[in-house]
Amino acid sequence: MTERIAFLGIGLMGGPMASNLLKAGFPVTVWNRTPGKAETLRAAGADVSSSAADAVRDADIVITMLTNGPAVEEVLFGAPKVIAAIRKGALVLDMSSIPPATARDHARRLAALGIPHLDAPVSGGTGGAQNGKLVIMAGGPAADFARAEPIFAPLGKPTLVGGSGAGQLAKLCNQAIVGITIGAVAEALLLAAAGGADPAAVRQALMGGFADSRILQEHGQRMLNRRFLPGFAIANQVKDLDTVLDAARQAKLDLPLAARVTELFRQIADAGGGGYDHSGLLLELEKRNPPARLGTIPDKLPS
Repeated sequence: MTERIAFLGIGLMGGPMASNLLKAGFPVTVWNRTPGKAETLRAAGADVSSSAADAVRDADIVITMLTNGPAVEEVLFGAPKVIAAIRKGALVLDMSSIPPATARDHARRLAALGIPHLDAPVSGGTGGAQNGKLVIMAGGPAADFARAEPIFAPLGKPTLVGGSGAGQLAKLCNQAIVGITIGAVAEALLLAAAGGADPAAVRQALMGGFADSRILQEHGQRMLNRRFLPGFAIANQVKDLDTVLDAARQAKLDLPLAARVTELFRQIADAGGGGYDHSGLLLELEKRNPPARLGTIPDKLPS
């Protein structure tokens, strides 16, 4: 029997993810705090619920794809209590990016009610969500992961990385690498331009060598195009990097690269750029280094 899915959170990522589950033949009920976003999936075959509690009532699988830890806490355990509507034995897949300690707490509270839980954050951005090519980092019991694998299959590539909270820890590792690498690519291209080289040609020359990465390929091109419409917003990058630093403090680690790039992202967010794509870190570096700039074309920014 095909498991019935309740999908809570139809945003830039959740919308295409739910759409891919529908295309794979799963019955999906969707809910979003802003109802209009959920309504966009009705034509694709989704049932649209006016409340999160109603959405989960008959579900075998409950997927949350929400903004942060407090949002997941509020939706699952706030009033009205969604948790009271989830039936015993339904599997909760939290695909949001939240602190590992919060994920472990949620897993314990749900287990006490007979409700299994996996933390399963994703990487790959909106393109990965649309194309079913997300990287899914899961934490929790192996048996629950095995049950979830057919659900994950239309969404991307899942890997079980450890027990409860380990998926979120893997996502923090991902976000540290992404944030630091965006900074490195922005600095390198700005250095190329300021030194008199063609930054587009420098990027092309580096691709295929040890400095190559998806960040150089995709975000480097966004910087050259000066296209800073989100993908993944700077505000969310700051949120995730703050969580990285919190986890480092708990582990008694000093992560100076993560700390420095967090402050650079925070400065552009505080100046009103929180909605820019995280490749927009380039703008903070240009602000610090006038008149250095990549190209002359106008910036494409969210309205």
